[in-house]
Amino acid sequence: MRLGRGQIRYSLNRVEFREHVPLAPYTTLRVGGPARWFAEAASEEDILEALRFARDKSLPLFVLGGGSNLLVADAGFDGLVLRIALRGVERDGDTLHAAAGEDWDALVLRSLKEGLAGIECLSGIPGTVGGTPVQNVGAYGQEVSSTVVEVAAIEIATGQRGTFPGAECGFTYRTSRFNLQDAGRYILTRVSYKLKPDTEGQVSYPEVQRTLAEIAKPTLADVREAVLQLRRGKGMVLVEGDPDSRSAGSFFKNPIVTEQQAEAIAAEVDASMPRFAGPSGGIKLSAAWLIEHAGFCKGMALGNAAISSKHTLALVNRGSATSAEILQLRDRIAGAVQTKFGITLQQEPVNVPGADHRRSD
Repeated sequence: MRLGRGQIRYSLNRVEFREHVPLAPYTTLRVGGPARWFAEAASEEDILEALRFARDKSLPLFVLGGGSNLLVADAGFDGLVLRIALRGVERDGDTLHAAAGEDWDALVLRSLKEGLAGIECLSGIPGTVGGTPVQNVGAYGQEVSSTVVEVAAIEIATGQRGTFPGAECGFTYRTSRFNLQDAGRYILTRVSYKLKPDTEGQVSYPEVQRTLAEIAKPTLADVREAVLQLRRGKGMVLVEGDPDSRSAGSFFKNPIVTEQQAEAIAAEVDASMPRFAGPSGGIKLSAAWLIEHAGFCKGMALGNAAISSKHTLALVNRGSATSAEILQLRDRIAGAVQTKFGITLQQEPVNVPGADHRRSD
């Protein structure tokens, strides 16, 4: 009997392996083709079983979390896509130990309810816990690198389990060892965050400060609501029925340049160009500002792909966009910024698979 698309083909112990499963519904962009094989892992033993399956069939492996930072190719993925569904959160003093499959924003909300500060400005970011150290998720003056004390992982090649202290994760702006030198080497299973007992939130970012200007001593809940308000205004919160929610969040990273480069651009284009102190003495520029001054505006479309109507940093799927259309719009924007400013914008979402996407980011 021939099996239909997406039906179970193999069931080994607890893990079910399905064929030709569409990946678009598992991503916030809602773009991309099917996985040749698809499975979900609810435990570390499930992960090891899936690794054996992929090895026995000589399949490439892609590890899927919340799908909020992915651009899946129209051809899909000709291998095994393993969705991490590990659950569980434990508190040990001021540290939260969270399984990789836990919803990130739910963890942030829990930390606030338990009077733990340190990640309140990261409210509303879609995705799962396991993705936060990979990208060193950050927003509004906070990064997870300041709170991560340990990451538990399984090495894909050997199946060995181990842990990395936060200091050994190689955190830099929007990166870590897990998406640089060790990209594709480990599957993260748990992340531990060291927070601090406090009822007042961190208000260091200008936008958040302005939003909370009338509150003398904002609580963690006040900061969360301010951040969510800002993110909603930029289409950066998943809202059912909002077409600007069909995105991967910020599509481009804010570039880090030298002080001399920043001064030259400001002198040539606009002295009021926004700029911020970056890592290692560099200057962080606003990718959104560069995009707008390269001739692009909110809502501009290319086929069924478009720039968000709320924020120029997000590319959105207007309903039936293909990965190719998203890439074409990306290249047009990046090319214009390169021509006008001499700056190469780096893509933030991960390409699946990278080889289909013509350039490595």
